Amino acid sequence: MDFIAQLQRAERQNQSMLCVGLDPEPAKLPGAMRGDASRIFEFCARIVDATKDLVIAFKPQIAYFAAHRAEDQLEQLMAHIRRVAPEVPVILDAKRGDIGSTAEQYAREAFERYQADAVTLSPFMGFDSIEPYLRYPGKGVILLCRTSNPGGSDLQFQRLADVPGQPRLFEHLARLAQTDWNRNGQLGLVVGATFPEEIARVRELAPTLPLLIPGVGAQGGDAAATVKAGWRDNGPIIVNSSRAVLYASSGEDHAAAARRVALETRALLNASRPG
Repeated sequence: MDFIAQLQRAERQNQSMLCVGLDPEPAKLPGAMRGDASRIFEFCARIVDATKDLVIAFKPQIAYFAAHRAEDQLEQLMAHIRRVAPEVPVILDAKRGDIGSTAEQYAREAFERYQADAVTLSPFMGFDSIEPYLRYPGKGVILLCRTSNPGGSDLQFQRLADVPGQPRLFEHLARLAQTDWNRNGQLGLVVGATFPEEIARVRELAPTLPLLIPGVGAQGGDAAATVKAGWRDNGPIIVNSSRAVLYASSGEDHAAAARRVALETRALLNASRPG
């Protein structure tokens, strides 16, 4: 089953648009785990087990594992998710962006080593930085488009004088992802929840692409505005919450607390669905 079909199945089965981001920081781990990087897998697996029936996807951020020499634990975690929640797709949040043989190696890392269903990429080196990932049939490739960080406007909001209509860079990218670059129907876009008007603009330009939307929860994105702007019957949204779910409690009840926050967030997102 390809990534888009996996998303649609998980959305129906779990009645969810919520993605739980897995960004483990040893200093924030609960109880006796705190400060112990060797327990990253254990912590993340507990979060997965507590929320696996509530999500449309999981999104481990590779830097939180690599910084603590925990890539082997990331491999364990990916295998654990496939075992306990085979119907839930896993997005490896890597934001790679290189060309040629280097991109080929990054694609192998994401799809062969970690067995991810999708990966996030930075597209600003052009199509040849994306093409090696598209050689993996059915895998999702999610491109940074309009990100939630304040500095995103430094480039993404600039107009392109040489393109007809002088679109902003993020608009041009959304159009390319919907059309010329989406040769095998594998592309999606990252659009931050802190910019609901721009989510709506991206959705106008890319009506069928899945949108990965970070920024709900600790970053302050408005869940209702996000869903209204981005969700369509034929265009799924993947609304990510990381810290609010992961660190809902610093005590022994952390898994139960994570489930409670995930339930509340899922309900809020569903209540915001148009119609």
